[in-house]
Amino acid sequence: MAFTPLPGTKAPVRVWTDPYAIEPQAAQQLRNIGALPWVQGVAVMPDVHFGKGATVGSVIAMRQAVSPAAVGVDIGCGMSAVRTSLTAADLPDDLASLRSAIEAVVPVGFAKRDDPVDPRRVRGLEQRGWDDFWARFATLDRKVAQLESRARHQLGTLGGGNHFIEVCVEQDGPDAGQVWLMLHSGSRNIGKELAERHIGVARALPHNADLPDRDLAVFLAGTPEMDAYRRDLWWAQEYARRNRAVMLALLCGVVRDAFPQVSYGEPISCHHNYVAEEHYDGVDVLVTRKGAIRAGRGDLGIIPGSMGTGSYIVRGRGNPDAYCSASHGAGRRMSRAQAKRTFDTADLVRQTAGVECRKDAGVVDEIPGAYKDITAVMAQQDDLVEVVAHLKQVVCVKG
Repeated sequence: MAFTPLPGTKAPVRVWTDPYAIEPQAAQQLRNIGALPWVQGVAVMPDVHFGKGATVGSVIAMRQAVSPAAVGVDIGCGMSAVRTSLTAADLPDDLASLRSAIEAVVPVGFAKRDDPVDPRRVRGLEQRGWDDFWARFATLDRKVAQLESRARHQLGTLGGGNHFIEVCVEQDGPDAGQVWLMLHSGSRNIGKELAERHIGVARALPHNADLPDRDLAVFLAGTPEMDAYRRDLWWAQEYARRNRAVMLALLCGVVRDAFPQVSYGEPISCHHNYVAEEHYDGVDVLVTRKGAIRAGRGDLGIIPGSMGTGSYIVRGRGNPDAYCSASHGAGRRMSRAQAKRTFDTADLVRQTAGVECRKDAGVVDEIPGAYKDITAVMAQQDDLVEVVAHLKQVVCVKG
């Protein structure tokens, strides 16, 4: 579908869903964003919903400025996936042991590793750059210096909430039945700590005093505060990427142990909470994607649904109206608290039928019914991406 302008904004706010279907809180957030003097434009993805500071599912292009709340607190959160040589016929009827093997190798929830990951001991993991990466920890905000040990022990861990590891089966076309591995995670506690510290710094700056929402406070180019934020941001984005790379390599090892004949394609990886330097309409801008992926022409991306509805591998169409972006998933249609009030474990069992996963009260807030219809979300952005593969999970690991 083509975009619809959101009325009542100073900068253009282009919406890839029915603007009147956006929850009022989120619509007001988008108007607040569009009123900021540094904003070149905003693209609103079909999975849009209310978030802290900036709306989830928003792509914001700013001139000489960036808002840390428009990135989010899980800096660098994103997806990784790889296609395997296995087919559904290779998988056993009972997948409980495979799920258990994954959970034994990748800590989930608040868990951390007993010993930090040694890249040299992880088969298939990129070996370059690790020493330099960790050496740069000493350059980060001094208030997180005591968190280095925790950051090292959390590398290669999943986290909780909507983070997951899945074994999926391709649904359509000539490759139907092909098995994929997929995961969703971010920068763990260290990304959150860095984000919250910088959001606090931005809120206190004088030029942010009269904003409609102080959580939208920005850093300005050429200032020490901007330089410090970008230094920490780039490091946290790299931490998130390396975190996913470690887990994907470990996941491939688990599957290799179970199926020695397996081989793997080229992994796909994409952030969906991050900042990038880009150029549109003759203007250099800092683009924040909070709950959105880059979908430049030819870019491969991953758009998940929920723990019972499947996901999509996509190729970007490079639509400049959307700042070459697409949604990061289905997007929530109700809060976690509302999901717990609305559904129970019996609903969870029904909605995740055929998926080997947790079906207890601890993950009811992640029930598929709490999310928007991923099929409808994909239909609303057919001018942003083309579908490469439609996947359906058969194993889902959550924290």
